[in-house]
Amino acid sequence: MFKRLHSFFRVLTQRRDFEDGMSEELRFHIEQYTDELVRAGMSPEKAARLAQQELGSLTNIKGDCREAFGVHLFDEFRRELSYAARLLRKTPGFTATALLTLAVCLGANLTIFAVIDSVLLRPLPFPAPSRLVTIFNTYPKAGVDRDGASLTNYYERRGHIPAFTLLSIYAYGTEIIGDPGSTAREQTMRVSPDFFDTLGLGPAIGRTFTDDETTSETNHVAILSDTYWRQRFNADPNVLGKQIRVNAVPRTVIGVLPPTFRFLSSEAQLVLPLASRPEDRLPSRRHSGGNVIQMIARLRPHATLAQAQSQLDAQNATLELDDPQAKMMADAGFCSVIVPLHSDHVAAIRPTLLLLQAGAMALLLIGAVNLVNLLLVRASSRVKELAVRQALGAGRGYLLSEVIVETTLLTIVGGLLGLAVGAGGIHLLRMFGADSLPLGSRIAFDARVALVGLLAAIIMGIVLAVPIAWFNLRRHLGNALQSESRGGTSGRDAQRMRHGFIVSQIALAFMLLAGAGLLGLSLERVMAVSPGFQPDHVLAGQILLPWATYPEAARLTFVESLMDSLSRLPGVLSAGVVNNVPFSGKSGKSAATVKGYIVRPGESARGHYSFGVAGDYFHAMGFSLRAGRFLTADDSRRSQRVCVVDEDFARHYWPNASAIGQSLWDGSEPGKDAEAFTVVGVVGGVKQAGLTEDQAQGAIYYPYSFRIGDSVFVAVRTSLPPESLGLALQKVVRQIDPDIPVNDLRSMETRITDSLAARRSPALLAGLFSGIALLLTAIGTYGVLSYAVAQRRREIGLRMALGAQPRQIRIQFLSLSLRLLATGTILGVIGAWLTGQAMQAVLFHVQPLNLAILGGAACLMGVVSLVACLLPSQRAANISPMEALSEE
Repeated sequence: MFKRLHSFFRVLTQRRDFEDGMSEELRFHIEQYTDELVRAGMSPEKAARLAQQELGSLTNIKGDCREAFGVHLFDEFRRELSYAARLLRKTPGFTATALLTLAVCLGANLTIFAVIDSVLLRPLPFPAPSRLVTIFNTYPKAGVDRDGASLTNYYERRGHIPAFTLLSIYAYGTEIIGDPGSTAREQTMRVSPDFFDTLGLGPAIGRTFTDDETTSETNHVAILSDTYWRQRFNADPNVLGKQIRVNAVPRTVIGVLPPTFRFLSSEAQLVLPLASRPEDRLPSRRHSGGNVIQMIARLRPHATLAQAQSQLDAQNATLELDDPQAKMMADAGFCSVIVPLHSDHVAAIRPTLLLLQAGAMALLLIGAVNLVNLLLVRASSRVKELAVRQALGAGRGYLLSEVIVETTLLTIVGGLLGLAVGAGGIHLLRMFGADSLPLGSRIAFDARVALVGLLAAIIMGIVLAVPIAWFNLRRHLGNALQSESRGGTSGRDAQRMRHGFIVSQIALAFMLLAGAGLLGLSLERVMAVSPGFQPDHVLAGQILLPWATYPEAARLTFVESLMDSLSRLPGVLSAGVVNNVPFSGKSGKSAATVKGYIVRPGESARGHYSFGVAGDYFHAMGFSLRAGRFLTADDSRRSQRVCVVDEDFARHYWPNASAIGQSLWDGSEPGKDAEAFTVVGVVGGVKQAGLTEDQAQGAIYYPYSFRIGDSVFVAVRTSLPPESLGLALQKVVRQIDPDIPVNDLRSMETRITDSLAARRSPALLAGLFSGIALLLTAIGTYGVLSYAVAQRRREIGLRMALGAQPRQIRIQFLSLSLRLLATGTILGVIGAWLTGQAMQAVLFHVQPLNLAILGGAACLMGVVSLVACLLPSQRAANISPMEALSEE
């Protein structure tokens, strides 16, 4: 078989030599036979004639040779391809419309597919990625759906779950890297020693961490990313052993990661050991994850998720036997969950991406229906030609192959144009913030996406050929030959097919319109939600204070100096500091114990947002005061412990009493009375994680000295445009400490806007898809009705000659379009309801069947359809009876 294929391709690539050789060989055989006849006594002229007669037609012999080699199939395909190209060139209007439709529809699908392929379909770049899982703790009854894992979990589970070959933990962070005077804040990861072994991919140069390097005294080592190694060390092959300062502490470089290494969506430039103290690993810290530390594991080759889950549940049950917090955790609904790492990472964006792909597919279906209608109209004008060709001997298979070649050629050219549209669409999505999606950095237009686009174009060409071939081959040959090229009324089956396609277009466009309307209404309602503070004219940035140079007392001094300097800055109205600002992307929660509060049966302890604040934070952010007072700068220096809670917290614990003067402890258990915090103020509830945050989680604000963390956010309210204050804020911080940069400088309005990117982009794309669908539906409706008028021209002329009025003709075609519109709208309403049900996961306070949206979609579809049928109806009413009857 391989020899035959080799021979076939050799003939194709050396076609001229093959033809010349074949002609030469035939001449040789004729000459040889002629010489034999002459030697037998026949005259040369008669011998030549007889030899020619005996061997037959040279053309037929060559054809048999080509068929023997299989070349005739290639020749036939080339002829059909040339014929299809000529037909398309003869109808430039149809060809341009079809190519534009294909380019837009296929390009839109390729754009969304590129995102889905990069985010959902492509495996993670590690060996056997399907065996990687993530494990997290959840406390659903306490309002904490995900709390990561804890150091205690890691040391208790490592080596004790038989279904896992390896288990490790990691935590994202940022560090100040560089020598004094040239520092920069970079993203980092802190990982356990078995992290790289769990992934199955380690450093390209050097080694990984060891267990001995997981303490605060021995963790002075670092592994560089390939990008950072090339930028900072100029790809020095002797980088191992060199020093790099991290948070003012020298660390030794022990490894460099390979260029292809990228863990999930992390952009970490350095990887550091996840160090801890012995007290951090005690059983009492088992539930102190705070969604900071994440856990991953690798399943054994034949282990299943169910087996691993069962083993982990059994271990949890054993550990809880002597855990004093066991009842509290059980009341909170505690359990540990194991899920595939890839699917968990993209779980939040999966419904939105699938919704967008469904919208793009609906647009492609509308475009395909439009093309089928155009092709049917075109085929109807060639009925007589095809009938003549059949009468002259053209077989049904021959006509079928011509149709397939023509439609496939059309869709391949449209697909090539669609590749350009898709590449532009991906660039547009990047402008919309697609890079911020999980695994969004992998989104690209590459050979894989291009191949899928071309394959889709070929399949689409074959699918489009089916109704056209059915129309061409089912007609009776005699009737087709007797029909006139103009004026004949098309068959009822063909009319029904075209009308059915128009109805399906209307229904699909209606579904897209309704879906876009639901997404737009959902986005509008999200944007109408108050964040609970006044975000205008507020600039916020993050400052990391290294523990090596800033112990707790020094941190408080730094914050006070910063507040004092900012208060003298022109344009600053107020400034404050907090552990975490709203919409920062961090939403960890912690427990609090309220004095005198008795937990009701079936109720569990709740997780709350907890913050340390300093300066004039509440005024800077524009919080509303409901009762009492705000915290002041002096509260961090006083021995008396006070705090402020939000109205959601107060409503939950003191529904019938004032929160002012009440006491609480920071933690899941009550402490000494001297350690309790007295509530001195109640502020309005604030959306911390996002505008769609529905659950009233409650928040507590402590003086900063009682809630000191690794980093702080500085918030500044200014009379100037917030972004204009960025450089001045950076300068103030550098004046206090030249090695401390300010990162993530954005206005609060920008933070809120960025948080809506996952909702805004789908709404914009759905609106774009529905607009294109409306245009295609209008073109399709206009094309079918225009063709109906042209086909029935003689009939209309005859009716008008017999007394029919133009108004009656106009009403006839208008009624046809109204029937098509009504049928399509009814089907569209059903489809819109099903679409709304499928979209519930991405909608915010919007019902799947919204009458206003459906009414608006119906009105818009009605206007577009009626406008599309007005011209054909008017043209039918203006037909001259004499001219129509005199036409052939």
